[in-house]
Order: sequence, then C-alpha cells, then structure tokens
Amino acid sequence: MEDIKQGSILVLKKGHPCGENKWEIIRFGAVCKLKCLGCEREVLMNRMDLKKRIKKVLSNEEIN
Repeated sequence: MEDIKQGSILVLKKGHPCGENKWEIIRFGAVCKLKCLGCEREVLMNRMDLKKRIKKVLSNEEIN
C-alpha cells in the first residue's frame, strides 16, 4: 500500500452521496477520520475497512 498518513487525499472505490469521491484523512489510527472534499462531512471508519475501499492515493500534482 502507498504511504497513507494524516493529510493524504484518497480516492475511494465508492463515491459519497454528494457526488465527490475524494477524501482527506484528518486522523489516522485504529479508527480513521475522513473529510469529504465535496461537502466537508466527516466520517469515522476503521483502518481495515478503509484499506479495502481505497482506489488511489493522490499525489500533490494530482490534487490541483
């Protein structure tokens, strides 16, 4: 798995109901806190479920 840490931007396999599928990691531990970059809603997800749902970790060039 790529280097996942706090502040990373992820693309998940399934999008959020607001239409966005990019998420920022706010807290990364046993339970991870993610913020939707579309509507800014925050969700909690355990690390194992998060790793299964990741499609791509965006680099700094891909974010802009």
